[in-house]
Amino acid sequence: MKTPSSTATRRGLLAAALLALAGCGFELRKAPNFAFKSIAVMGNSLVSARLKRYLQAAGNVTVVPEADAQTADVIFDILAEPRDSLVISTNSAGQVRELTLRLTVRFRLRTPAGKELISAGEIRQQRDITYNETNALAKETEQNLLYRDMQTDIAQQIVRQLGAVKQL
Repeated sequence: MKTPSSTATRRGLLAAALLALAGCGFELRKAPNFAFKSIAVMGNSLVSARLKRYLQAAGNVTVVPEADAQTADVIFDILAEPRDSLVISTNSAGQVRELTLRLTVRFRLRTPAGKELISAGEIRQQRDITYNETNALAKETEQNLLYRDMQTDIAQQIVRQLGAVKQL
């Protein structure tokens, strides 16, 4: 049975915890404030599709179609998006046991006049995966899921970099 003093103690501890969180500057991540009002994302890759979706969800920037790129405040170019896999380990028979999957996205941000706001840079993600020949189809599906996860992470990192641009 709860006593009035234990309820008051719990409420006091809860209030103290809330004050501590408020005082430390903790704040949930918000959509970034962009220095531009419209952006054209060039390219038809999965990363560009996710990036367009995240920018539209932010709600404070308009994503312009590629055909109208010259009317946008800024143009985001995906220069390259190579995927590769490296063998990490093999068994005694020389069969692959572990792989590293890598995805690298090279990009830049520029104005329609050609001024570079973010010079050509890249973001690289990698994931390790075990491999088994008897489950090749399942491992291929797992690889595709890991690549999709890397694409999502890279698109989120790009949105944060776009939010860091303060002036055109």
